[in-house]
Amino acid sequence: MPKTFPGTTVEVLHLQKGASRILFDGIFATGGITLSQVSVMTGLEPYMIQNWVKRGFVSSPKKRVYTKEQFARIVIINMLREAIQIDRICSLVETIGDVIDDTSDHLKGDDDLYHFYVDMIADGNINISDEASITEAALRATEEVTEKEANAKRQLVKILKIMLYAHTASRLKSSANEIFSTLD
Repeated sequence: MPKTFPGTTVEVLHLQKGASRILFDGIFATGGITLSQVSVMTGLEPYMIQNWVKRGFVSSPKKRVYTKEQFARIVIINMLREAIQIDRICSLVETIGDVIDDTSDHLKGDDDLYHFYVDMIADGNINISDEASITEAALRATEEVTEKEANAKRQLVKILKIMLYAHTASRLKSSANEIFSTLD
């Protein structure tokens, strides 16, 4: 049964490490994407995306074209918004800039955070009720990040854990609502 990349409507048979990077490379091979393309790939109404831009949650597109960073931010917000307020999601994502501020480091922005998250859940060895297994999966997903600052990797792992818990909560809430709607 096909799954979707978290926060998107893009189907995949099996999530694998590196799969989201391949997806993004394909989508952005010719540059940016339009609002209608973002809408189709996220399942969000265009007005909602435009509202997020107006409210400053997502930076403004240039010449009506969204970048990888903007798309990743939209996907992350979409993935977590049922469990965390949007301003807090943005604060969480922006923490990455405070954690690793060396632009020569691997981690550069929202798209890297999204890829680390997908790699973490693609790991397959996560027991959501075992924090140690979550931490180990986050460490494996971020193994290529060098620690330029003492707390950088530890903070990144915490952010990924928050994302996992919030994304899981969103999915559970959705499942509960689906079952609730079938009650007679």
